[in-house]
Amino acid sequence: MNALLQSSLLPRLAVGAKLHNVFKLSFSTAAEVQKSIDEMVKKSKVVIFMKGVPEAPKCGFSNAVVQILRMHDVPYDSHDVLKDDAIRNGIKEYTNWPTIPQVFINGEFVGGCDILLKLHQSGDLVEQLEKVDIHSALKDKKDDKSTT
Repeated sequence: MNALLQSSLLPRLAVGAKLHNVFKLSFSTAAEVQKSIDEMVKKSKVVIFMKGVPEAPKCGFSNAVVQILRMHDVPYDSHDVLKDDAIRNGIKEYTNWPTIPQVFINGEFVGGCDILLKLHQSGDLVEQLEKVDIHSALKDKKDDKSTT
């Protein structure tokens, strides 16, 4: 990009993060997007790629995943795929999974809403979380019921 164009765009792009992200990723290669996703997935023990944000999910499936994680009182990072088409499409390529939300535990792809719901209902989610040293609040409730 020539210096004149760069100097005229950068101040405007710095004003809104939304524009900055679109601008930045529009020049990224697919490999750079995949590398960025890989870094996001490994940054925290639990990561979700969702539509919207946890406080305001933009689809029922994303909302269900957020509610399940809230029940377990699990800390997690979330990424709103609606803010960035490169991430929205890139995550699907990264996992070879066609739908959003997508949940990762300890850098490993777990699945989408349906799989997380099944893990939650069976109690296997508590075990998955314990394997990576995350305590589930639902384990305490289950233990309380078994001692009464």
